[in-house]
Amino acid sequence: MPKTELLAGIIARLEAELALLTSAALATHAEATDEENKAEDKYDTRGLEASYLAHGQSKAAEETALAVAQFRALSPRDATAGDPISLGALVIVADAGGRQSRYFIGPRAGGTEVTFGAHTIMVITPQSPLGRELVGRRLGDRVAIPLGGKRSELTISQII
Repeated sequence: MPKTELLAGIIARLEAELALLTSAALATHAEATDEENKAEDKYDTRGLEASYLAHGQSKAAEETALAVAQFRALSPRDATAGDPISLGALVIVADAGGRQSRYFIGPRAGGTEVTFGAHTIMVITPQSPLGRELVGRRLGDRVAIPLGGKRSELTISQII
């Protein structure tokens, strides 16, 4: 599985999200500054609420733009035998029932999911609970994470 293609898919997903966030922020900003949204009395907060929303959307757009830049700066390389999990690794873990999950260790945008081939791959960051458990581990290691109120044990079955 070429990581360059996976990385391109993640970047494309983030760029699409950035375009939506930017468009929404611009539209909300236009609404907040529209003459018709001027407060008619001290209880009329439509314009103020729209400005708060525009600010939040612009912050989300900034975060996404930063994520795009950091993913573009990643130089994907395939892991060799014995390499510990680090930033840029694609990790496949299996639970006790043999079900596999795929995670890409990224610098930002945790929770972003991309479909690559027949698989869904979730981006996690080293700061996330699962990311903290995985980073530094090696092939065959087991990690225990809290999942649904109980601890779930996962085995690292592949590092790419």
